[in-house]
Amino acid sequence: MADSESVLQRGVARVVAARPGEIRALLWSFAYFFCLLAGYYVLRPLRDEMGVAGGVRNLQWLFTATFFTMLAAVPLYGALVARLPRRRFIPIVYHFFAANLAIFWFLLAFDTEKLIVARVFFIWVSVFNLFVVSVFWSFMADLFSAEQGKRLFGFIAAGGSAGALAGPALTVGLAEVLGPANLLILAALLLEIAVFCASRLEFGNSIAESRTTTLGGNPFAGFGMLLGSPYLAGIALWVALLSVAGTFLYFQQASIVAAASDDPAVRTRIFATVDLAVGLLTLAVQLFATGRLMARLGVGAAAALLPLVFAAGFAVLAVSPVLAAVIAFQAIQRTANFAISNPAREVLFTVLAREEKYKAKNVVDLVVFRGSDAAGGWLFAGLRTLGMELQAIALAAIPAMAAWLALALALGRAQERRAARSAIEP
Repeated sequence: MADSESVLQRGVARVVAARPGEIRALLWSFAYFFCLLAGYYVLRPLRDEMGVAGGVRNLQWLFTATFFTMLAAVPLYGALVARLPRRRFIPIVYHFFAANLAIFWFLLAFDTEKLIVARVFFIWVSVFNLFVVSVFWSFMADLFSAEQGKRLFGFIAAGGSAGALAGPALTVGLAEVLGPANLLILAALLLEIAVFCASRLEFGNSIAESRTTTLGGNPFAGFGMLLGSPYLAGIALWVALLSVAGTFLYFQQASIVAAASDDPAVRTRIFATVDLAVGLLTLAVQLFATGRLMARLGVGAAAALLPLVFAAGFAVLAVSPVLAAVIAFQAIQRTANFAISNPAREVLFTVLAREEKYKAKNVVDLVVFRGSDAAGGWLFAGLRTLGMELQAIALAAIPAMAAWLALALALGRAQERRAARSAIEP
């Protein structure tokens, strides 16, 4: 057993700068994130197809409904976090979403109110994705220090990328064999395996101390923390700009794909193919480059890569808004986000107080992100109503990407100052 553990440690050390006492927690974290994103990416092509089936012109309504759902859900989550210890509230969140999947399976399997269920499912998956991932990264920021995050978060994020690769592959391979509705059962199973991984992190590694105390406070505390901290407000603005940029690109993708084909099976396959390409590219970068890049360039430069990619991508779409261009843009920006900028963003949270990591982070990840989604959706729809073509909208987005880049660099400097203070304080 000792020899096998030594071999495993040497193998992991070849791709990530992990120390012996960190290996077990690192691998359980990798497996945990793998299961979460594999489950989500089984669902994502179904969500995207249902979004198109519900009408491209209705997407801004779906994004707005998602925002209000988040606004209602965050205080409920805040109450859960305030009253229960971490080892209890994390499984409850995941069990709740697994039960929801069982309900959707029943509705889809028996073809109940197909159009309404499609729209509700689109909203639910959008909530599910951000919620389960936000809880995961809050847990990671609680387990690992800022210094560990720079070294290890890239590898941990690679677990999600491997899941993002497995999910669409399962969808492509099993959609016709099992049928779309039965894929929901597979997603629920993966979610329950993630709960098991979280429990092993809680009780079975050398980094985590079992958290048996509650955080206390009120369910709305995260909103006050966000308003009272310029650092948190800066992170929130970074997330808002990401969301608006991503929404603009998503709407452009939906318009271009809808124009390219009216066959739901073809559209679903396009979405799944993009997910597969992103998974391959992201996994390679995270395993072999993310930790080294963050250590060498710093968190700010890593976070600034994404707005740089968006600026270049919108410039291309301003010249040529075609299917190949939007697919390439989506693949590159999502790779940059998942492989580099998102792990960097999560490191920003490691220097916060523990209550901020669960309550304020949840507000940023859910309310700010989906609120910006809704705002971006209505802005895009408004510009289209005014007669702006896709090329003009893409061109108009570029100056905002430049401001987003400057903000990322500033946040990186602020994170380094906070980490330095934490290192010298007793």
